This record gives sequence, structure tokens and C-alpha cells, in this order.
Amino acid sequence: MSTTKLPPLRFVPWVRPMVWGASNLTGSLGKVAAAAGNYGESWELSDHPQHASIVANGEIEKAYAGQSLRDLVSQKPEAILGYADAAHGERFPLLVKWLDAADWLSVQVHPDTEAVKRLLPGEGSKTEAWFVIKADPKSRIWAGLKPGVGEAELRAAIASGNSADCLHSFTPQSGQFLFLPAGTVHAVGGGVLMAEIQQTSDATFRLFDWNRVDAHGKSRPLHIEESIGSVHWDKGPVNPITIPGFGTSTEPLHLDLCHCPFFRLVFERIAQPMSLGVSLAPKIVMVLGGKGQLQAGGKSDPLRQGDTFLLPAECDPVTLVPNGVLELWIAATK
Repeated sequence: MSTTKLPPLRFVPWVRPMVWGASNLTGSLGKVAAAAGNYGESWELSDHPQHASIVANGEIEKAYAGQSLRDLVSQKPEAILGYADAAHGERFPLLVKWLDAADWLSVQVHPDTEAVKRLLPGEGSKTEAWFVIKADPKSRIWAGLKPGVGEAELRAAIASGNSADCLHSFTPQSGQFLFLPAGTVHAVGGGVLMAEIQQTSDATFRLFDWNRVDAHGKSRPLHIEESIGSVHWDKGPVNPITIPGFGTSTEPLHLDLCHCPFFRLVFERIAQPMSLGVSLAPKIVMVLGGKGQLQAGGKSDPLRQGDTFLLPAECDPVTLVPNGVLELWIAATK
């Protein structure tokens, strides 16, 4: 273990325009974009080659403001990642986003560790989890194959333009959690705002894109064979976990949401200050609802819905102080 102690770190969001996005990220969540438009993703914490998150300029992390997560992981691997053999150049294993799915995301699948080696060398596998903040009444989530659907049935549905008919679906609601292992066919849209925690990867294979075209009449490319080669055919219907009283209750609540080989997730609703001590592994905290203060090293920064911060493995002790109630999910890499 090194002697380096780091503060909790917040990063400048990277807001991405998407054909299926809208204005919730720059509106209700207060993300800053370069221009007006429809934005679908806000990358809150990323060590992916496509974007390296930059440390923000709050009081707590001011000493590191302007540095990238890439540089910090390279220069202080043990302090960030939390194990003595952490390699210089190793990437932070998780990527955190907010998604505004106003229109329909493509019907898609992400590859697992073996599939990505064959189909997209150089990328990582992508298991992910979603937390629904709000959903319009006509929105929909598709997750997992219906019972009895195999490769022949899915290929026939793709050929007829009805691939979504092969998928289990439900109407999402505020406060629902969904775990999507790599290899799960899925889609979402119709007005869903949600948080996402995933492996560090941008590997997405599209099965169907709702016959959508851009202003020039061009459609986005599909990846039929790569998708078929990534599907876990034994992955049947995936249903959500609903958090009781999300957004309305003031009763404290702790729920273990999932524990997979890539991350562990818990939900916390707190009405009193909560301390997060030093750990042997990094943690990521996302504010799903409420307001409060983040306190560390004798300094304080405000917290609001949409905020994300990283607790490095070797971190100053942290206290979360709710202003009423804070609702959070906390991801650990082990």
C-alpha cells in the first residue's frame, strides 16, 4: 500500500449528442453542453480511450483539477485501484453514465469477454446496470429473450424487421434497477432518464435501429452477425428490482442490488450523515435523488441529483450529509 492519500474526485461530465436523446441531461440534471441540441449520454467517469474524464474544480478536489483520470491511474495506480500489483497504464475498470432515452435506443447486445476477443479486438466486454430515475407512461424496456427464442427465431424476426418481438419487455417506473450481463439483448426508449454503471467498454452491436434515418436519409450501421455471435441464448427474461419509496420516502434503506465479477452495487437512502471510510478498493457514488453536502479533509462541496464522485482506494475519510434525504447507489470494483 502506498502512502498517498487522495480526496474524493468529481469529474467534468462529457455530454454526447445522440439521435435518441433530448434535453433532460442539460435541463433537470444541469449538465453543460457546448451547444443546444438533443443529448443522449453524459459520461461522468471514464478511463476509456474515447474519453478520459477530467477532474473538476470543486473545493475538495481542487488540488487535482484539470488532471485526467487516465493520468491519475497511470501515475498513482495503487492509490486509485487499490492493489499492490496495480500496473502502470492499467485502465479504471468501470465507466459511469447518465442516459436520456427520449427516443428508442437500438435493439442491441454487448459482447462478453470471449466474444469481444473474437469480434472486436482491443475493446472490453460490457456488463452493465441501469437505475431508472423517471419514465414516461408510454416508455418501454426490452431485456432478455422470451422463452423458446433461439438463433433461428431471432434471425427470422430480424429479417422481418420485428426483432423486438423476440424480447421480454415491460413498462419502466421510477426507482427500478436492472442488471444486464453481457450477452443480454436489450433496448429502451420512449422517455426514460436513467443512470448506468458498466465495464469500461464502448462495444455495442446493433440488431435493429427502428428503421431510423438521419437528415441525409442515412441509417446507422447494423451488426447482425456480431450480435448473433454475442448473444447468450440461455439469458431469458430480465425483470427489474423496484426500490420501495424511491423519491417519496424518508425512511433509511440499504439494499444490495447485485454482485457480479465486475462490480458490486448497493442502494442507500440516508436521512442522517453517513461516513464512507478508507477501503482496499475504489468506490463510485452517484446521487440519484435529493441534496446534501460532501465533506472531506475539512472541506465541503454541495451534492445534488446527477452528481457522481470517485472514492479512490486510498482516500481521505468522507462524510455525506443529507439535506433532508439523499438517495444513492454505490459501486465497488470488488
